[in-house]
Amino acid sequence: MHDMTETPLSRGNRDPMDPGGCICASLRQAARAVTQAYDTALRPADLTATQFTVLATLTRHPDLPLTKLAQILVMDRTTLTRTLKPLVDKGLVRIEPGKDQRVRTVGLSEAGRARLAEALPLWRRAQTRLVERLGRTRWSGLLDDLAATVTFAQEQ
Repeated sequence: MHDMTETPLSRGNRDPMDPGGCICASLRQAARAVTQAYDTALRPADLTATQFTVLATLTRHPDLPLTKLAQILVMDRTTLTRTLKPLVDKGLVRIEPGKDQRVRTVGLSEAGRARLAEALPLWRRAQTRLVERLGRTRWSGLLDDLAATVTFAQEQ
């Protein structure tokens, strides 16, 4: 079994007004742990979890305006630009002027499609491992809870 150390996610912190029950700290801790697991899994494809997510998103939404891609990924444009730079440098993503010269569009290159195809089995193994450990019911509920959290947080 896994040894639980004291963290913001420990079950003992259930007072919402105690900083130990901070939603932000808990989500960031969970995000770091999950990101590390996916980063490790994707290392043979020379991608990070964030880069994989960008490539996968561009497969579902080809040739997106940069601003729209940032909205979908819930990233600010500056962070997205920093994330895209190594992908552009590797020839996996292209950024081009849109029909309106003020808009830049982001698209997946053929090399990007090939790298995503290489990374997909690695991602699937990491995904399967986490879903199996969580159980399908908890995994599904987690996705619902995270989607609701994003929606509620953006309503401020």
